[in-house]
Amino acid sequence: MVSFNYPVPQTDPPCSPRETLPTMYDLPSEDPEEPGLPDEFHDWQAQLLSLTFCPPHYPLSQIFYASDLNLYYDVRHPLWYKRPDWFGVVGVPRLYDDVDMRLSYVVWQEGVNPFVVVELLSPGTEREDLGEQVTQGRESAPEQGVGNGQNIQRSTEDKPPRKWQVYEQILHIPYYVVFSRYTNQLRAFKLNGAHYQELEVQDGRVWMSELGLGLGLWQGEFQGINRLWLRWYDAQGNWILTEAERERQRAEQERQRAEQERQRAEQERIQKAQALQQAQQDRQRAKAAQAQLDSLIERLRESGIDPDTFFQDQS
Repeated sequence: MVSFNYPVPQTDPPCSPRETLPTMYDLPSEDPEEPGLPDEFHDWQAQLLSLTFCPPHYPLSQIFYASDLNLYYDVRHPLWYKRPDWFGVVGVPRLYDDVDMRLSYVVWQEGVNPFVVVELLSPGTEREDLGEQVTQGRESAPEQGVGNGQNIQRSTEDKPPRKWQVYEQILHIPYYVVFSRYTNQLRAFKLNGAHYQELEVQDGRVWMSELGLGLGLWQGEFQGINRLWLRWYDAQGNWILTEAERERQRAEQERQRAEQERQRAEQERIQKAQALQQAQQDRQRAKAAQAQLDSLIERLRESGIDPDTFFQDQS
């Protein structure tokens, strides 16, 4: 159970929420009454998103990302939270107050909301993740005037709002992405005014200009599993590599350089051998020519002919 003194008595002038409301130390993500990750895919997919999330306009010290971390969002209800499968924040210190690793993400302490949230759909969470509310097995009536035709269920004082409403209406998160590993369908939504508008996914990719990054579907092997994965790509359309992939790339480049050097050395050896063979052949031809000349001179002398006079007459 969370234990802290709340509310903190106000002063005049009043203190800020950061000073009066619970911190991440009061609101950790660990809860023995909640189950862990729903499946192995959630773990691996979140890791790949984190390893490739490198917004070029921000230093590493101003980038934070997390998976399965409690996101506390409402100063009026400080115990209410959502736990996104993955989210990224830019413009916030990598460490809490530049000192400590986070136990949770408390928006009134951080002062910066997440920029992008990714939810990995499962049969039990798909309706909530996509803003379709189900109450006691019955579809709730849709509200009029809500973007994308989503059925948004308003929160009450004793009931937290659903994820869609928190991300769209409370935190105003610019990008919301959902992916189903069961159908391999990627859907992305961008905040337009007060509501999310679904983006067109072209060739399995979505570009986020504000981040200088795109999110797309990549067919490849990660953690020994070959399938479609979500990962980030850069402005040139290149997939951002993980450190392990960069190391393999460096090793492959080094292997190629070594192979090229071996081939160059082998070519030099062959050229030297050919040059040596050519020199030997030239010496043999010269020796044979000299032997022929000596034989001719000997025959001329035996015939009483002066070789020098003979050769001058021939020239």
